Amino acid sequence: MLFACSKRAIRLKTIDSCFEDLKDSRLVDKTFTVDEVRDMLDGLKLVVRGEVETELVNTAHTNMLLLRQLFSQAEKFYLRLQTDISELENRELFEQVAEFEKTEFKNQNKVTVKPKLSPLNEGEVSELLNKEISRLQEEKDQLKGRLRTMETLAMGALDEKTKAERSLKDLQKVQGEQKVLYAASQRDLQDNLVSAKHDLLRVQEQLALAEKELDRKFQQTSAYRNMKEILTKKNEHIKDTRKRQEKYESDE
Repeated sequence: MLFACSKRAIRLKTIDSCFEDLKDSRLVDKTFTVDEVRDMLDGLKLVVRGEVETELVNTAHTNMLLLRQLFSQAEKFYLRLQTDISELENRELFEQVAEFEKTEFKNQNKVTVKPKLSPLNEGEVSELLNKEISRLQEEKDQLKGRLRTMETLAMGALDEKTKAERSLKDLQKVQGEQKVLYAASQRDLQDNLVSAKHDLLRVQEQLALAEKELDRKFQQTSAYRNMKEILTKKNEHIKDTRKRQEKYESDE
């Protein structure tokens, strides 16, 4: 606004000087003919018209360059700005701008020049984007490491469950011959199942935390879906084991 006011004031002074030049150069006689007056006015009209046209062209080009700077800087950050041409004919907004100019610059001699924003150059933008990319890559690597840890824990729990099922089957085969040993083994098996259940609960809790973290940072990956499928199968195996155990205890 201050820049536009300054340019407008300079152009108005130029137009004033056109009239003063006419007065000083042509208005030297006391009387003029009609043709002389018409000639002076035509010449003045050409000069004033040229000054006004120059100002309008400069204003339009200046606005275009200003918008170009803003849009260029926005595109470097992957922003897409849009304009509403209809707002340029909004009389209410025009009046608000005029009121702002009137109150803000009513005493132009006391206006202090405010610091301007320096445009971002290509090097600064590239450095900023590179830092952000490096930070996101580091977070991605950390999450991948945590995911691998969760997968290892899940596979360990699955191995324990498989061992428990194998032990149960072996005990069922020798049930009639080793009843006393089976009772002790049954307690051990129950303890193993309880321990495996506790381990599974801890793994599920850790996986839930990892899932929330990954949902905020990345879209669903194949490793995540595989891990979820493993947990689903594990739960199905546990349910199946419990059903077999209940059936066995009922037979016993």
